[in-house]
Amino acid sequence: MSYNVLIVEDDPMVAMINGQYVAKNSDFTVVGTCRNGQEAIGFLQDNSVDLVLLDVFMPIMTGTQILKKIREMKLDVEVIMVTAANDTQTIEDTFHLGVLDYLIKPFDFDRFNISLEKFISKKSLVKDNPVMDQKCVDSLISASGFTSKKKSAEKESKSNKTGFKRLLDDNAEKLPKGIQRKTLLLIEEYFSKNTEWNTVDMISKEIGVSIVTVRNYMNYLAQEKIVREDINYGTGGRPSILYKIN
Repeated sequence: MSYNVLIVEDDPMVAMINGQYVAKNSDFTVVGTCRNGQEAIGFLQDNSVDLVLLDVFMPIMTGTQILKKIREMKLDVEVIMVTAANDTQTIEDTFHLGVLDYLIKPFDFDRFNISLEKFISKKSLVKDNPVMDQKCVDSLISASGFTSKKKSAEKESKSNKTGFKRLLDDNAEKLPKGIQRKTLLLIEEYFSKNTEWNTVDMISKEIGVSIVTVRNYMNYLAQEKIVREDINYGTGGRPSILYKIN
């Protein structure tokens, strides 16, 4: 299932980067971008949206005012704040209005993707449990909270130590659908020879696999902490994503 995402951001460059981050998670699709609150409310009235990425500093209506309007309309949509606003009052106000998460600019893809995974966890939990016991409620609250930095660090450390070996040896029979051992071996060989930053195009050309397929594999490897990502803004056009082995 693909979840529909609306980006509400008045800065075109930031909106583009947010959209690029969303596109890296195959469970989500950007269905629209709005530059002010009036456009956003109109879009939400006329289109099916599951998740809104919302800035605070917006023309015409602030992000907080837009969020209040969304709640007044009783729309079945989750909201993640993506903003430079870091004052306690704004953060507190938005959480009172039921935001799923709050991202303070600048942030990296890993933190952004945690927000998307929180959304998926919450949706799955609600879908699979029409009636909840205390354990389900606790899990629902956890899905809406911040990931423990300690646990995240432990997970990253473990992943970095095992690298491709964990995927190719220890977990070979449990690879996700669409991820094949043969292709992982090709990518592993590529990175063993190319230890600096690489684009999807470079990898695709070298190993003879389509750009779309390589992009899917790189998203997976990034989630597993086998590779790390960066964005190159010096392309003269649309920023490109770079990958490097951990």
